[in-house]
Amino acid sequence: MKSTILVSFLLLVSTIAQAETTVTLEGVHNCCKGCTNGIIKAAADLKDVTVTAEGETVTIVSKSKTNAKKAVEAIMDAGYYGTSSEPSAAASSTIVKPAKKLTTATVTSVHLCCQKCVNAMTDAVKSTPGVTEYNIVNKQNSFTVKGDFTESDLIASLNKAGFHGSVGK
Repeated sequence: MKSTILVSFLLLVSTIAQAETTVTLEGVHNCCKGCTNGIIKAAADLKDVTVTAEGETVTIVSKSKTNAKKAVEAIMDAGYYGTSSEPSAAASSTIVKPAKKLTTATVTSVHLCCQKCVNAMTDAVKSTPGVTEYNIVNKQNSFTVKGDFTESDLIASLNKAGFHGSVGK
């Protein structure tokens, strides 16, 4: 509890002192230079936003909270996911509809730049309860999943591995 209050206080003080917003995403899939470049490129068009990616940590520094949030959304749209101590940072993009059983789904807007990405994505998809088939291919931005599973379970498995995607039926 004390550490949460201290972190919140330090964030507030740094925001006031620097007039900047900093959002840190933890657990982001970032296995190679291609991933790092993809993360940074996702928010490159946003004004006054700097993104750094080191290991599984992505740091977004922006002159406005609005652009910081847009950067998080752009990174997620590029296929990456991480958790943040800033509660509102990813909340609007991670809302998943109630569990509905699916037998097939196409997952789009995923990042698969190398075989390490493919292997990590495959492990994530295989861990989804009810998934029996999938075709995850290097250098593609979508794949198909079959079985008897829910969209929320699939997205949760991707997010746990540091990935994000859009699920279509």
